[in-house]
Amino acid sequence: MNGHSKALINLLRGWPNSGLLPKAQLRRATAKVLSDPDLSSEGLLYGPLPGNKSLRVELAAWLTRFYKPEQSIEWERICISGGASQNLACILQVFSDPVFTRNIWMVSPTYFLACRIFEDSGFIGRLKRVPEDDDGIDIEYLRRGLQQSERDAESNGNSKPILKPRRAWNKVYRHIIYAVPTFANPSSKTMSLERRQQLVAVAREYDALVVTDDVYDQLQWTASSSLFSPRKEAVQPRVVDIDRFHAGGAERAGADGFGNAVSNGSFSKIVGPGCRTGWAEGTEMFVSGLSKAGSTNSGSAPSQLTASFMTELLASGELENHLYTTLQPSYARRYKIMIDAIKDILVPMGITLPQSERTVVGGYFIWMSLPAPLKADDLATYAQQEENLIVAQGSLFGVDGDMRDGELEREVRVCFAWIEEDVLRESIERLGCVISRMQDAGAHGQEMSSLVSRRTVVDAGYQ
Repeated sequence: MNGHSKALINLLRGWPNSGLLPKAQLRRATAKVLSDPDLSSEGLLYGPLPGNKSLRVELAAWLTRFYKPEQSIEWERICISGGASQNLACILQVFSDPVFTRNIWMVSPTYFLACRIFEDSGFIGRLKRVPEDDDGIDIEYLRRGLQQSERDAESNGNSKPILKPRRAWNKVYRHIIYAVPTFANPSSKTMSLERRQQLVAVAREYDALVVTDDVYDQLQWTASSSLFSPRKEAVQPRVVDIDRFHAGGAERAGADGFGNAVSNGSFSKIVGPGCRTGWAEGTEMFVSGLSKAGSTNSGSAPSQLTASFMTELLASGELENHLYTTLQPSYARRYKIMIDAIKDILVPMGITLPQSERTVVGGYFIWMSLPAPLKADDLATYAQQEENLIVAQGSLFGVDGDMRDGELEREVRVCFAWIEEDVLRESIERLGCVISRMQDAGAHGQEMSSLVSRRTVVDAGYQ
């Protein structure tokens, strides 16, 4: 307890509401697996490096149904991971060299907790921001940055990997590009098809690997309709799908077969983050190399036991049923409550929203821009002090070491997935009170610093 008269509302925490977790379905899946001697033994013992084959087969079938690529997804294109974050670290272990790989290029605003993963792999000081507009990543900005990076590498004699030997099952990319293309965390934007195609073309030109976190894709609904109907087809093809088929495909003549994109998938948002189980999809050569990361080679397939439970959830149809009858309608309802409150209360105050004309929305978050001269750092501090309301200020989502003065200073992220439905509108009402006070203070020439006393939000559940 913090002694505040109002109950805490946390709009920063990017977690699923505990009431939406498929506990009954998991209980049935685990009971079936653990009561079967063959399935339980397989789950409790070491598994093959690419992971549980049955799960790879089930994922291939489900992802084919959802993304509807030009050709079915072969299960050999998939390996099992310990979740999207663990898998990102493994990708860097196998496919980057902290000297030869020039830079990490991150769409800004970014999922900021990814920065530490890149830094732990030797890239401190070499993370580069790439801004986005309403169509997604700024391709020309990225291209200019890549060109300059290549000129710098040439002048420094950086022509081959120094620390990572080339093995038959891996390669070292010159650049890594990181993005969340669909219902992005934090900006909630969806990258257009044209930008995805352009991104693949640039990645091929500059020997870059595009790593996409595709973890929110299935959490989607129609933006305007109050009548819910499940959406069982992706709003856009993944970048990895475009790399697979576009302009000759990832395994076109003259290419090395590893491709230039990998899709990072996870059960965290559709089952529960405690599962710590996910998957990667890329070319067969890429997936084979990824599954040979040193940690996997030593410990064998990650999440082998939980993978057996996920296999049963998919094979039984219970996961898809949960997704389309519980998660999508519940999050659609939550989104509508919050977005209606924002339009009723905050938009008249000058708040603006990105991609306001899109017909399909999704994910966990809503991204907003404050009117000048309000600043999000002041808003976040004042909201916590005066309204016991925690929001995420835009400065949290800058790229470490490459954040420009004034960048993201008016942006705010709020999450509608975690808190209870009955306080969603109240949360925006409280935020409106804070904005109103700040605007009144500004109108009377009062400095924002006089309204707030700086302190750090502690353990708010960053995601």
